Amino acid sequence: SFVTLGQRVLANPLKVRMHYGHPDVFDRLWFLGRGGISKASRVINISEDIFAGFNCTLRGGNVTHHEYIQVGKGRDVGLNQVSMFEAKVASGNGEQTLSRDVYRLGHRLDFFRMLSFFYTTIGFYFNTMMVVLTVYAFVWGRFYLALSGLEEYITRNTSTTNNAALGAVLNQQFVIQLGLFTALPMIIENSLEHGFLNAVWDFLKMQLQFASVFYTFSMGTKTHYYGRTILHGGAKYRATGRGFVVEHKKFAENYRLYARSHFLKAIELGVILVVYASYSSSAGNTFVYILLTLSSWFLVSSWILAPFIFNPSGLDWLKNFNDFEDFLTWIWFQGGISVKSDQSWEKWWEEETDHLRTSGLWGSILEIIIDLRYFFFQYAIVYRLHIASGSRSILVYLLSWTCILLAFVALVAVAYFRDRYAAKKHIRYRLVQAVIVGATVTGIVLLIEFTNFQLIDFFTSLLAFLPTGWGIISIALVFKPYLRRSETVWKTIVTVARLYDILFGVIVMTPVAVLSWLPGLQEMQTRILFNEAFSRGLHISQMFTGKKGHGV
Repeated sequence: SFVTLGQRVLANPLKVRMHYGHPDVFDRLWFLGRGGISKASRVINISEDIFAGFNCTLRGGNVTHHEYIQVGKGRDVGLNQVSMFEAKVASGNGEQTLSRDVYRLGHRLDFFRMLSFFYTTIGFYFNTMMVVLTVYAFVWGRFYLALSGLEEYITRNTSTTNNAALGAVLNQQFVIQLGLFTALPMIIENSLEHGFLNAVWDFLKMQLQFASVFYTFSMGTKTHYYGRTILHGGAKYRATGRGFVVEHKKFAENYRLYARSHFLKAIELGVILVVYASYSSSAGNTFVYILLTLSSWFLVSSWILAPFIFNPSGLDWLKNFNDFEDFLTWIWFQGGISVKSDQSWEKWWEEETDHLRTSGLWGSILEIIIDLRYFFFQYAIVYRLHIASGSRSILVYLLSWTCILLAFVALVAVAYFRDRYAAKKHIRYRLVQAVIVGATVTGIVLLIEFTNFQLIDFFTSLLAFLPTGWGIISIALVFKPYLRRSETVWKTIVTVARLYDILFGVIVMTPVAVLSWLPGLQEMQTRILFNEAFSRGLHISQMFTGKKGHGV
């Protein structure tokens, strides 16, 4: 619908069509007298040549749309290709949002053209980001209401209809999140070409093929890259390719693509929802909890499982087992000068944080402020530990930081002795490890014996301290140029970051492994997502592979 209905409506009556790819033809003589076509920056002007359309409109011109013949074109059909394309376009829209061209258009267009221009360019990405930020604000807000005791006070002193009203509002957000509005142009396009009933049937069939999971996942891609580009810049061209897409993608490849944009955010929201279920007074009523958190849980599960649901043989137990071994090999591979990111975790980690290197002062400050939310997580949970004995003193929070400090000292000590003794005098290195483990166990035993500390506090405190550790690493990356001057400190940060990525990988792989273990799901996935010919071919190839493996 984008290249047919979309282009027609943009050109007439909205009069806000700009430039959307290779078929557009320029009036060269008109442009030469009005500043030319090209722009100086290959970073800001990454979104095709839409800036030529901006210039044309600003100088009193108009971009029209004429259809002579429609020709089918090969497009991205694999999830990874689609995500890379959306990442490129979302980054480009982030740069457009910051550009002077869009600023000038916003000031000079009349009211109706301005709204049309906004909602057909950067407004779509801005609104998508606001939907995700709304989910974040809601989940974090309910989390603090629950752990501060305010939710219990409100529930006790007011009627429960507040939660029902909030549930009604959330359901409206859920409709947008599922992509039902995004699919409307497609329904209209199919109605024109095939009839209304066929269009509705196609739409229902898409829902059975996990279209809502795809839309929710796609929303995360747009939000991440649009928001990151606004904060730090760094839009770049991403070669999507037009390869053969019905091939199995390895877990390590999916992790590299989606770890920061989807998996990490989904784990964060999932942990908050679990803690909320444990401490919220509303969670006692199962129906109310489901009503309040259904859309959030759907978002979490979509962001974690979508790359594997839309991956051929993504729920194959043997393939996932081999993929996870490959993932661990990639994680522990020591980098070199000419090593690529798909070979070494360390190289990938450097590339993933490269946007912070070119970030401005305000981008760095905002990044630090955003990362502070992980410390609030710790602040909320430590007061719920039995060892706190119901105290509300700030000393409880300050004392909890001694645990972080001791853990950091232990890691620095292990890193130092590993570099010094691991190669030749490894017995000393093992002795240091044994002393640290023994001291930790002794400390826990003493706390249980002489304080109100309970064993459950150990696991609860992990939920407090693990986010804090990730927050420290995230902030440390902002100060990377200064921290690299100390080799010991930087090596410790790299070591801890590697351990966190292993933890994230295990968390992501766990539901995938459970689904792979359940019988019949792999065959169902193949039949639902792919056409009959490919499904048959996949089953035949599996039979041959099985026979070959059996023969060996």
